[in-house]
Amino acid sequence: MLKMKNNKIGIFDSGLGGLSVLKYLKIDVPGYHYLYLGDNARLPYGEKSSEDIYRYSCQAMDFLFAKGCALVIVACNTVSAQALRRLQQKYLPLNHPHKKILGVIFPLAEKFAKQNRINRIGVIGTKATIASGTYENEIKKINPNVKIETKSTPLLVPLIENGWLKKPETKMILKKYLKPLKNKQIQALILGCTHYPFLIKDIQRIMGKKISVPDPGKIVAQSLADYLNRHPELNLKTKNKTDISFYTTADINLFKKEGEKFLNSKIENIKKIKID
Repeated sequence: MLKMKNNKIGIFDSGLGGLSVLKYLKIDVPGYHYLYLGDNARLPYGEKSSEDIYRYSCQAMDFLFAKGCALVIVACNTVSAQALRRLQQKYLPLNHPHKKILGVIFPLAEKFAKQNRINRIGVIGTKATIASGTYENEIKKINPNVKIETKSTPLLVPLIENGWLKKPETKMILKKYLKPLKNKQIQALILGCTHYPFLIKDIQRIMGKKISVPDPGKIVAQSLADYLNRHPELNLKTKNKTDISFYTTADINLFKKEGEKFLNSKIENIKKIKID
């Protein structure tokens, strides 16, 4: 039996949100074989306990590493906030000591904290992400003088996953969530959930031109490109084309229908799996 080569990059999210990262990886970090896993059947993670989030994440890592991934990007802020450190410090040394797991929070925190002209930052995210205080901690490590305003926005992920992007109810909820942050005169807003870029135009319109709302997927992709340049020992080689395989724990047709809207491209290679 041939040994599977560890030459792939995994992308893990609770659902469709990680596609907002994959969209930019295709452009800014091309030539790799990406394996995307969306645990749609157990979404939303933001309402789950820390132990459940960690357990689900370990199961996802087992699957992706078994499929030949040398590196996995946790493209989910909730998992990055609640489980990433345990995955890196406990799970990896015991199970896959030569592989890597990266999150999405540090690249965003670093990007915003290093901008000297910004001293008041807003963060929106799931209940679990906001409750963890991870964004505040990471930003304060770099710039202790910055003021951070956070807001839990738990209704957005279910609305996005169910294709309610253009519904008037979604826009009304967005306004209700964002108005308090705008009133606090923040200068920049971090979209602390990879689902939220699918609403970025509405968010930017509500926040106004004076408040910076960049797409986090672009920032994460640039961070990964830099990471790969600094870690040739992973032995991840580029090819002439980018290959992508998709896996979901829920309905394939729904994943394909909504996912193609978010990626702006066809999703061909998709399988339904069970991880437990």
